[in-house]
Amino acid sequence: MLKVKNLEVYYGVIAAVRGISFSVKEGQIVTLIGSNGAGKTSTLNAIVNSVKKKGIVDYYGVDIGNLKTHEIVRRGISLVPEGRKVFINLSVDENLRMGAFNNDENFEILRKKMYEMFPRLSGRKDQLAGTMSGGEQQMLAIARALMSEPKLLMLDEPSLGLAPKIVGELFSVIEKLKEEMTILLIEQNAFAALKIADWAYVLENGSIGLENNAEILLGNDEVRKKYLGG
Repeated sequence: MLKVKNLEVYYGVIAAVRGISFSVKEGQIVTLIGSNGAGKTSTLNAIVNSVKKKGIVDYYGVDIGNLKTHEIVRRGISLVPEGRKVFINLSVDENLRMGAFNNDENFEILRKKMYEMFPRLSGRKDQLAGTMSGGEQQMLAIARALMSEPKLLMLDEPSLGLAPKIVGELFSVIEKLKEEMTILLIEQNAFAALKIADWAYVLENGSIGLENNAEILLGNDEVRKKYLGG
């Protein structure tokens, strides 16, 4: 589905991503784990062409590396950014409307589905997003991304700063979404990510240090020591 080849991302003279290559198979959850500054967020931003980059981003056999971000969304890739970035001065319903900018004809059906998927949001349709809790904002950010009916959903640190109970709810939803789409997951909570992923890559200083079946990496001594606290 997605093949990233020799991807490089620089901020001035600083290399955030150093020529990495990886692939995402359709119907899987693939996770990129690593510490802060490893290049995870830069990788996702490069895929949707929101940062300057070099390399090839092959999506279903087509290099989409030069397309504008909104065109990439129209082709079926949606990103839930780090920090949620919901529209704080818009209501929950209005945020969902923004997510359906290229899919307005299915808005009513999809909105109903989102409220069923995230019951916490259903009673807050008219509430301003900026007045909601961090967990509710994260749910809204994911729901907004799903309004474009993506084939590939990319999630950047969905558990960041959230209570364990909310993290559990979110990861349960993410796991269920695998039945409908492919997921590329960026996470510092390596244990939670590896528990639901099919395949995993470990990023270190802008390079891929390890890759394997997620279950195997979950039991890898090096991974456990660095990222799982054991």
